[in-house]
Amino acid sequence: MADKPGELARVTEALANAAVNIRAIASETKQETSFLRIVTSDVTTTEKALAQTGLKYDLSDIMDLELLDRPGELAKVARRLSRAGINVHSIYILGSKNGRTEIALVVDDPGRAKAALK
Repeated sequence: MADKPGELARVTEALANAAVNIRAIASETKQETSFLRIVTSDVTTTEKALAQTGLKYDLSDIMDLELLDRPGELAKVARRLSRAGINVHSIYILGSKNGRTEIALVVDDPGRAKAALK
């Protein structure tokens, strides 16, 4: 999307109008282009809403993990993935509750990543 006022509103309003819940969102700007990374509650409806708005998008599979909410837990996961040769492309904190934190990861090999974290 273009790096200009109103673009975030255009994306989030399109999702809101389609009743899509945003679970996590991050943005990045390179030169005059902005990138949004969004984790939603409904992939199919998200795709339709973005397409109807004329926005370009790519899909990524995410892995949901629940960790104890204490120092070092994410480091353990990162080390296990590293030892298995898995690259982490993106990470999102989805929320924390009752001493646990839910995260989402985009990795280069989800199957091997799941096996490495068993």
